[in-house]
Amino acid sequence: MIDKLDWVHPRLEELGALLSDPAVVADQEKWRALMREHSQLEPLDAAVRRYGQLLDQQGEAQAMLSDPDMADMAKEELSQLAKDIPTAEREIQLMLLPRDPNAERNVVMEIRGGAGGEEAALFGTMLMRMYTRYAERHGWRVEMMDANMTELGGVEEAVFAIAGEGAYSRLRYESGVHRVQRIPVTESNGKRQTSTATVAVLPEAQEVDVKISPDDLRIDVYRASGHGGQYINKTDSAVRITHIPTGIVVTCQDEKSQLKNRDKAMRVLRARLYEKLQSENDAAYAQNRKSQVGTGDRSERIRTYNFNEGRVTDHRIGKTIYAIDAFVDGDMDEIIDTLIYTDQQEQLKALGQSDAG
Repeated sequence: MIDKLDWVHPRLEELGALLSDPAVVADQEKWRALMREHSQLEPLDAAVRRYGQLLDQQGEAQAMLSDPDMADMAKEELSQLAKDIPTAEREIQLMLLPRDPNAERNVVMEIRGGAGGEEAALFGTMLMRMYTRYAERHGWRVEMMDANMTELGGVEEAVFAIAGEGAYSRLRYESGVHRVQRIPVTESNGKRQTSTATVAVLPEAQEVDVKISPDDLRIDVYRASGHGGQYINKTDSAVRITHIPTGIVVTCQDEKSQLKNRDKAMRVLRARLYEKLQSENDAAYAQNRKSQVGTGDRSERIRTYNFNEGRVTDHRIGKTIYAIDAFVDGDMDEIIDTLIYTDQQEQLKALGQSDAG
């Protein structure tokens, strides 16, 4: 591995020289590109040098085994190195995995009640709160984009954005069908019910990512209203945007300002179009995702929340935890960390098979 990466340190030094070159500094676009490459290579260079140092220490310790006075200390050091070297090697391997271009993006999340009527809608509300609490635990910002609620406070459809470092890289595994098994509050005879809700996690796109022609949009404005007509806005502040070429429709009535609702609706539209473009134009990436912990397809059942047994089961990794109250309060990292680890392991396996081929 060290031999194959012997180009990293010379390239890093070359980048350092280029970044201080006045001609490069004057070309800000080129300077930023080189700066990004430098930032990406710096941790890899440090990891490679650390790995090389561990191998040197291993060689020195093995040489010490022949010295009776040093043999015990050498054995102890070799025992520790037998743990440290594989850890360092895995660190380098993870750095060499293909990087998800959306990893550092913010997300737009969509939750819709599925099978189960009012109970499914109430489950959707629980999921929305769960992700909000998870975001709070990570110091991320949550912004409601649009919500269509039932009279009992259930979610028929909710769209919200989560902004913060690592948001998409951790939440991307949440897309799919979530299933709840519990006695609904609407059930008088104590009978357990199974209901579902769907979650979609979209990387938030910028204007430069998706070009939208104004001619491709039909924008309608209307008066916002709550469930059952309990709240009627006096002005036409709600916005419905239809992207004519794709038929994608986005609505937003969360703000009292028509302009703010339009801006939010455009953000959701860009995210949906960006996801659509990725799935259509990047077949290799989509195929790669299918071989890992999940396709990201919102039709795939990914998790069950069983309140009678107090458990949460993630079907993709076969992991069950018996701490459902803490989990739905946003303490989700045990399962999300396992999903990330499993995904990385499968990518490493695929990478090894590719190298062998």
